[in-house]
This record gives sequence, C-alpha cells and structure tokens, in this order.
Amino acid sequence: MTATAPVPAPSTLGARLSIVAGDSLTIAKRNVIKIRRVPEVLAFSTLSPIMFVLMFAYVFGAAIEVPGMTGGYREFLIAGIFAQTVVFGATFTGTSLAEDMQKGIIDRFRSLPMAPSAVLFGRTISDVVLNVVSLTVMSLAGFVVGWRIRGSFLDAVLAYFLLLAFAYAVSWIMAVVGLLVRAPEVFNNASFIVIFPLTFIANTFVPSEKLPTVLRVIAEWNPVSSLAQATRELFGNTTPLAPVPETWSLQNPVATTLLWVVVILVIFVPLAMRQYDKAISR
Repeated sequence: MTATAPVPAPSTLGARLSIVAGDSLTIAKRNVIKIRRVPEVLAFSTLSPIMFVLMFAYVFGAAIEVPGMTGGYREFLIAGIFAQTVVFGATFTGTSLAEDMQKGIIDRFRSLPMAPSAVLFGRTISDVVLNVVSLTVMSLAGFVVGWRIRGSFLDAVLAYFLLLAFAYAVSWIMAVVGLLVRAPEVFNNASFIVIFPLTFIANTFVPSEKLPTVLRVIAEWNPVSSLAQATRELFGNTTPLAPVPETWSLQNPVATTLLWVVVILVIFVPLAMRQYDKAISR
C-alpha cells in the first residue's frame, strides 16, 4: 500500500483552506485536460441531450399539448431536458472516481504532498465544466427547435446557476456511490436504476397534474420537479392557463431547489470524505 506523503501542517485555518483550494484546482485542471484528450467523452455527453431534445420535440411534441404556452410544448420541454441532463451529467463523478480507484490512480495521488479532500473537490469542480458544455449545446439545440428565453437576463443567469448548483450537489451523491462500488460498470447500472425514475417521475416531460395520483404526489415532491419548475419560471416558459401548484415545493421552486442543494451538500460532502478515507485504507 502506498504511504501518503507528509504534508506540512499549516498554522492557520486560512492557510489550510488555501492549500485545499489550490490542490483542488490542480486536480480539476487534470480532469479537464483528461476530457480534452478523450474527446469521445465530451462527444457522447453532448450528443445525448441533443437526441432527447429532438426526439421529444418532434416525436412526442405533436401528441402533448400545453395550452397557453407561447412556444407550445417545446418551450415546456427544454427546462425538463436541462434538469434531466445535468442530473445524468453528475454521474460522471461517480464513474470517474470508480475508474480511478480501479486503475490505481488514487494511490498515486496519495503519494503526493496534497490535501486528500482535493481529489473529491477537484473531481466535482471539473464535472461542472462538463455540465456547462452540455447546457451550452442544449441551449443551442433548444433555439433550433423553437425554444426561447422570455424572462429577464438576470433571471436566465439564475436559472443556469440553479442547474449547475443542483448538478454539483448531486455529483457528491454520485461520489459516495462511486467510492462504494469501485467499479465503473457496477456504478453505471446502479446509478441508472435510481436516476432514470427520478428524472421521469417528475414534471420534466409532462405537467405533473396529468400523472396518475400516486405518481403525481411523488412528482410534486421530487427535487427534479422543483428544479425544472424553477428554470421554467426563470426562463419565462410558463403559461397562465396552468393550474396553481398545490404543494409548497412547486409554489416556491427556486427556494426549494436551493434548499435541496444545501441539504444534499451538508449530508453527502462529509459522507463522501468518510467513504474516501475508507476506500484508500483498504
């Protein structure tokens, strides 16, 4: 087992945070360079959301009506596609950590004089970059099929911020799972079982009031629904003919999404740190 290189103990909290931040950015840079050197990862990460936009817009769009929506179903759809894509994009964190554990790269990191937590922070930060690229490509695809931002510039910026913040929080959940399974193949299967129903039993593709009673209740309290509803409202892709939501989460989707981000980070950042310590001590 490779011994961790000794790191000089900093004298102040500020110095410790500075070391962690510097090491995290170094690891994040390494991960971004890795994506650039393996263009297939970026290609498939961007092709998937384009496929969803085109499939739902042209295949299912004619069969689903959203009365009163200026741009029709396509404007309703894009926020849901955004929410689904950033959640799926967060799984890249778990896959990459499981792959690094399997290939022994984490052991190499342990031999360097760096903060151990930088591995996780660097991984999650770099995956934000991947989601930024995905959102950019999806936005362009949305404009092609007729989606438009009808809210203010600041509201649109907040919408994109919420999407990236939620994706960042979910990436910490994926980090815990990736460190638990330690095999990319197992992680892919496990994450799909959870994320697929999470993103489909929501208001991502159809209004939640059109779902059966049990599924409607689940969708109304699903954090992905809050995220999709928040982005729709901020982008101005709503209709006055839609019924007023009965649940607090959808009446206050921006606050609910921010609350979910905080709760997830408070719970799963320490869990990921603890699981990382267990994983490298095996």
